[in-house]
Amino acid sequence: MNLIEHFVGGKIIPGSSENKGKVFNPATGEQEKEVRLASKNDLDQAVLIAKKAFESWSIKPSLQRARIMFKFKELIEKNSDELTKLIVSEHGKVYEDAKGSLTRGLEVVEFACGIPHLLKGEFSENVGTDVDSWSMRQPLGVVAGVTPFNFPAMVPMWMFPIAIACGNTFILKPSEKDPSCAIRLAELLTEAGLPNGVFNVVNGDKEAVDAILSNKDIKAVSFVGSTPIAKYIYENSAKNEKRVQALGGAKNHLVVMPDCDLDGAVNGLMGAAYGSAGERCMAQSVAVAVGDIGDELVSRLSKKAEALKVGPGMDKNSEMGPLITKQHLEKVKSYVDLGVKEGAKLVVDGRNLRLQGYENGFYIGGCLFDNVTKDMRIYKEEIFGPVLSVVRAKTFEEASKLINDHEYGNGVSIYTRDGDAGRTFASKIQVGMVGINVPIPVPMAFHSFGGWKRSIFGDSAMHGMEGIKFYTKLKTITSRWPSGIRSNAEFVMPTMK
Repeated sequence: MNLIEHFVGGKIIPGSSENKGKVFNPATGEQEKEVRLASKNDLDQAVLIAKKAFESWSIKPSLQRARIMFKFKELIEKNSDELTKLIVSEHGKVYEDAKGSLTRGLEVVEFACGIPHLLKGEFSENVGTDVDSWSMRQPLGVVAGVTPFNFPAMVPMWMFPIAIACGNTFILKPSEKDPSCAIRLAELLTEAGLPNGVFNVVNGDKEAVDAILSNKDIKAVSFVGSTPIAKYIYENSAKNEKRVQALGGAKNHLVVMPDCDLDGAVNGLMGAAYGSAGERCMAQSVAVAVGDIGDELVSRLSKKAEALKVGPGMDKNSEMGPLITKQHLEKVKSYVDLGVKEGAKLVVDGRNLRLQGYENGFYIGGCLFDNVTKDMRIYKEEIFGPVLSVVRAKTFEEASKLINDHEYGNGVSIYTRDGDAGRTFASKIQVGMVGINVPIPVPMAFHSFGGWKRSIFGDSAMHGMEGIKFYTKLKTITSRWPSGIRSNAEFVMPTMK
């Protein structure tokens, strides 16, 4: 059995713990690898190495750090097929979806290549007589990222390229369900010329996460995952005096207006609800049908959901792959059972899907509910699977209120031909990322990613300029260079004369 170890100090190292996790191929349901789960001591040793590396890395000119990012970008492009296949083999998503997620991560690397410009401060000449003032941004020290299983390349790459380009050193704790991609990224960074100890991968479970939260030398923590864990990360990071950005769960709505391009809305919903088997924090899991559009919307969705091609991620004909684990498969199925019990109409039932030759794989077909109401748990809670709920709303105002009243505020979209409706929606909706005739409104790397309400804990979104600010601390200098005899000491609050 292939054993995945940690990557610390520029090389693969064995951990001290005998605890191991199982890594499955979701397409076959077979365990193919094991992963070493770190102890607190393993994590603390990695931090010591990263702390030592920070001494020299933090003072390296930003232009030199950028050149390593440029080389890393080239290596990702050169090895994109290998990285994509690693994602497919351990996560299960189809090849093109995995490749697209890698590209979205690569865009953050491209953004980080501009770090000499992004770190420029501000300067004010002669704020007082012969006094100048300026600001600069400097790195924090050792920072850490805790990332989820659904994007083993993209989400870590939302974090570490900006963090290390700013001069920090990084500890990544990837999901123990699909850890191989993180190790390969670490190897490529080393090949790109990154000094040993600047980027480290420590595999683990809750023990490793708690060790990150309690280690005093880790100055900031970035997290993406469920809301309960995001809240836990936020509270314990704050208690231990760390900066924190913790992105939580979602229940994203897509509003379908009566005047919209219905084919566009249906196709958008299919990709947004069933792509990656719904295992996305930006998946559209609720379609809000406004006015009299509901019956036609459900009719068109049901035909496409029934025809959805489900299969192994490496099969070019597959539109949707399996779920990540058997346990998650059972959880998603239990939500479908619950929806039926709650009284929603199950229009398309994917629970009994069986694939010849892949009977042990973690597959479920696309599921579609109609007549879902806001008091049902399948509406309130994040299912994280290929389950789309249709909710009926009489008016635009009712649809907007439904969204604004929900505890999550991650992403939302509206399909309409009415410019006033689109503008009003963008302005008034209480959600962090908004799409207008765009099904999955994930911002580009030079903007920032983050929701509102219980979809985020902490003051900072990810990547873009928000990322630069999160991974640096601001320093402001006020300077006078006197000539002649030094003035006498002053014992009053200084003012600019």
